[in-house]
Formats: sequence, C-alpha cells, structure tokens
Amino acid sequence: MVSTPAYDPQLGVSEAVSAAPARHTGTIAAGCLAVCLAQIGLVLPAAINGAMQRALQTSGAELTWISDAFLVPAAILALTFGVVGDRYGRKKLVVGAALLAAVGYLVSATSATPAQLITGQAISGIGAAALFPASLAMITAITTTPAARARGLASWTAALSLGAFIAPLMSGGIVEHAPFQWAFGVTGVLAVIIAVAVWLLGTESSAPEGRSLDWPGQISIAVALLALLYGIIQGPSDGWGSAPVVASFVVFAAFITAFIVVENRSAAPMLRLSLFRIPAFAASAAMAVIGMLGFLGGAYDLSIRLGVIQHQTPFQAAIPVMIIQACTPLIWPLLVRLLHRIGPGPMLVTGFLAMAAGQLWLRSLPIHDTALLPMVGPLILNGVGFGLVVAALTAAAVNVVPRNLTGMAAATTSLVRDLGQTLGPAVVGAVALAMAASRLTGSLVHAGLTPQEHGIASAVLHAGGPLALHSADLGPLSAKLAPYTTDALAHGYNYGLILTAAACVTASVIAAVFVGFRPSGTAPAEAEGSAA
Repeated sequence: MVSTPAYDPQLGVSEAVSAAPARHTGTIAAGCLAVCLAQIGLVLPAAINGAMQRALQTSGAELTWISDAFLVPAAILALTFGVVGDRYGRKKLVVGAALLAAVGYLVSATSATPAQLITGQAISGIGAAALFPASLAMITAITTTPAARARGLASWTAALSLGAFIAPLMSGGIVEHAPFQWAFGVTGVLAVIIAVAVWLLGTESSAPEGRSLDWPGQISIAVALLALLYGIIQGPSDGWGSAPVVASFVVFAAFITAFIVVENRSAAPMLRLSLFRIPAFAASAAMAVIGMLGFLGGAYDLSIRLGVIQHQTPFQAAIPVMIIQACTPLIWPLLVRLLHRIGPGPMLVTGFLAMAAGQLWLRSLPIHDTALLPMVGPLILNGVGFGLVVAALTAAAVNVVPRNLTGMAAATTSLVRDLGQTLGPAVVGAVALAMAASRLTGSLVHAGLTPQEHGIASAVLHAGGPLALHSADLGPLSAKLAPYTTDALAHGYNYGLILTAAACVTASVIAAVFVGFRPSGTAPAEAEGSAA
C-alpha cells in the first residue's frame, strides 16, 4: 500500500508521515529499540561497579566519572541533537547515534585503565544524547490523537525500563564468567543490530521550520554543565575550597548566565526560554531534574551498597536492579489507561512519594544483611514509582507545547532528565564519600593499628578514598580495617539515601502544586498560541 503525506499547516509537509498502520507500528518499535539501547548504556555500570573498581583499582571520584562520563554528554548535547533531528531527520540521526555508541563500547571493551573506560563511556554517551530525544520525537510525530499518544508514550516508557532491566541482567551475567570489558563489547554488537533495525522499520520525520543549529547556545550550556559536574564530583577528593573546584563553580555561573542571554537574543534558539512560561512545562523541567536526581542517585547508592560495600557478585548485584526495572513493563497496560484517563498529575505525586518511601525503607535495612527478600518491598516501590514518573513526566512536558515544538520539548525533557540523572551519582557520591572519609579518619585513630599499619591505611585513604581502602588487598590489615571501612561507607551512603528521598518528596510537592490532580488526558497542544 502506498500512502500519501497529509499536509498539516502547523507542521509542514516535512513533518508528515505515512498513514499506513504498519509503518506507524514500525516507527514506534524503532523508537522503542533506540531508547532501550540508550537506557542499557545508562544502567550498564550499575551491576558491575564493584568488578570495575576492583579490576582497575579506581578511586571514588573515578568510579563516579565512569557512570557520569556517559551521562554528561547525554545531558549537555540533548538540545543540539533535538535540533539536528528536527532539521535533518530523526530516523537518520537515530541510526548514526547507535553506530557512534557502538564505537564507544568498542573503546570501553578494550580498556585497561580508568581513563580509557571513561573515554569510551563519553563516546557512547554522545550517541545516547541523540537517541533519547530523537526516539521520543519519532514517536510523537506520528501519534496525533490522545489514544495514540498515550499508547506511544507508554510504549516508549516501557522500552526505557526494559533497557534498564536488560542491562544488569546482561552485564552481571557476563561478568560472572568473563572480565567486565566483555559487557561493553556485547552492548556494542547490540548497538549495531539496533541501528540496522531502525533503518528498516522506522519512518522518517522532521520539522525544520524555524530550527537551526545554535552553536553559541550549545557551547555555553555544555561548558556550564561540565563545570558544575566537575566541581561536584571532584569536591570531596580535591577539597571544596581548592582552586579548581571553586573555579569550576564560577565558570558554571558565568556560562549559564551566558546561555540565558544568548538564547533570549537568538533568532532561532536551541531552546525557547518562553516555553518555561508555561507552568506545567516549567514544573516538569524542575521535577525532572530533582526527581531523576533522587531516582538515579538512589540506584547508584544501591549499586555501591551491593557491589562495593558488600562485595556481592555482579549477578547478585544485578538482581535488585532488575526487580526495579521489571516493574514498568509489567504495569504497561495500567500506564496507558492512567495517562489517558487521569493525566500526569496524580501519577507524578504517587510515583515520587513511592520512590521516597522505597529509599527510606532501603536505608533502614542493616548493611550486613545481604538477603534479597527484605529488599523486595523497597525495590518494588522504587520500580513502580519510576514507571509512573517517567511516563507522566514525558506527557506533562510534551503535551503542553505546540505540536511543531514537540521536538524541542522532547529534547528539553531529555536534557533536564539526563541532567538530574547525571547529578544523582555526582551528588550522592560527593556527600557519601565526604562523610565516609571524615568518619573513617576518626575511626582509624581508635582501630588499634600499629604506626606502620596506620601509615599504610592513611596513605591508601588519602590516595583513593574510602572505597579504595575498603577494596584494597592489604593482607591481614584488610581484615582489621573491614569493620571500620564498612561502617564508614554505610554511614555515608545512608545519608545519600536521605538526600535522594528528600529530592523525591520535593518533586512530588512541585507536581501537586503546579500540575495538580485534575484529569487532563494526553492530547497534544494544537497551536502555539494556545500553549503560550
């Protein structure tokens, strides 16, 4: 069957897509495969943090950078790739991004140093920066009715969680029998397969009208966010008052101001700041940053607890992550109905509070208890909460903007969500490691160590931090230190869970106040004037 594009005066012929149901289904499947791949890369290190830390003898800051090297480009390049997809075609962008991610995984798969692994993660993260917004824009471009939009967004959300479910299962299972590098190699092969599938299944769409690459805006936002993350991650090891850390925060303030000025003056900005005058859109952005900081910060905290503090095997560490991520695909039919019938507000409030309760419940479990059963309750709360939040967050942001700006809205949603997810490990790691180091420094004085043992322990602590001392092979000294390092790390990362729960509660309050509880469905905005 040959279809003809139907002209939409708001979108132009370039945004028109095939009316054939099979092509629509194929495009949704292609978008879901793309976001699944991106999410696999995001979650991949979670189950193998312990294996990577022990194999490469990384410091706490290096371990954080391994996760955040993927997330940083995903956050700072999302807006630019939103423009690229709108101008040149989302399908082509997704295919190219998947292949670029495969190159990054090849670099990671051959890594023998933390620096090379971080580099590979950064390259894969650039690919993910395009996959997240472009996959969502592919789906929103062909779902123009409320029912179709609800199904499309729920499918995208389910694929997001499916990727996060697959990642720990795959990486944990592989690393049980092979070096951790193999997990990245297998993901690279999967990226190539998905690139081919998207090319065969997807329908091309674009919306180039009024969209152009905004290099001043991209450079200013990239420098600002990179400086912010550098300061947060390096603060505990370099010292919060050190010149590089202080300078990084100054650079952040200067360049985020420059970004606002540039975008306000640009004839074709990468981000229309006027979108933030729409209360629901501005609230969605705030919730995405704060709430995703809470979720991924809590997930990172959990991965450190399992893989590094408790020394569980990669597969054992993978099971709790899999339980969290299995919840969204299981409640997929419910997400469709909730999005269509009650709207995003109640889903956001309920989801954020469920995540906060799950994290506080997890904090109450003794650090020496490695059994899975006591963790099932908090894991399910986190998983159900995440599914509700991601589906509703996307709907709340995309559906309140004009249809010709859904690409920009999708990219902005990806940026703020990825920024929150990037800040999660950075903030939790900074707070937890600083508190653990302080507690451990005091504990070593009363640990009954000889002067020589104390000198060795202090040297390792100073060079690599609490995580390095906990995992270092120091012979009989390691057995002496184990109770103190475990106590210090549990103390620090338990405070991290308080922080992430507080972030989720804050996001729920924003949702209650600015999105509300009125049924709103998932109809896309019809005109720019109506949204503004």
